[in-house]
Amino acid sequence: MSISVLLVDDQELMRMGLSMVLGAQPDIDVVGDVPDGASAIAAAARLEPDVVLMDVRMPGIDGVSATERIIAAQPEVRVIVMTTFDLDEHALGALRAGASGFLLKDTPPEDLVSAIRSVAAGDAVVSPRVTRRLLSRIVAGQPRDVPGRSAAVESLTDREREVLLLIAAGKSNAEIAGELFLSEATVKTHVGRMLAKLGLRDRVQAVVLAYELGLVTPGA
Repeated sequence: MSISVLLVDDQELMRMGLSMVLGAQPDIDVVGDVPDGASAIAAAARLEPDVVLMDVRMPGIDGVSATERIIAAQPEVRVIVMTTFDLDEHALGALRAGASGFLLKDTPPEDLVSAIRSVAAGDAVVSPRVTRRLLSRIVAGQPRDVPGRSAAVESLTDREREVLLLIAAGKSNAEIAGELFLSEATVKTHVGRMLAKLGLRDRVQAVVLAYELGLVTPGA
């Protein structure tokens, strides 16, 4: 079964390039491309894509607002935000709004394709190089209470808290399993329970929360 993708970018050449790269993949189907957030919201409702590749900086309704509105209306849709800058505050806003990943526009085609497949499968794209730098710059050092979430963190078991901190460090399930001497299946169970207790959509939001609450600091 193919993965349906909606492209959102105000640059036509960018949309054309992405369409050519993704269209060459046998398991990816580009179902539409639009130039702004308002069109993205309408197209997502009409086309019901599996994944939306969303530019964050656009005139009118930007990618952050569009991401928030799309996910609120269609929780099953996964959004990957794309930007030119690896320290883009707009990207952080999109991650808080529920985006499942963050990529730079110069990401190699093979990595982009891999990210789309991962997100469509229910995972999230957390790049230690980019996401942690972004969060370190904007959030870390300024812990703030996220309503209800601080108490929820206290309800985590010691193992679930360990898993949360390792996810925030950019570790994959396989890496966490190796570090904690657990099976990947057991790690996946811990991740699922941790996300459920914290009311989070995926591991990207777990990373954001860990930084917001000051559980992870720059260089940690």
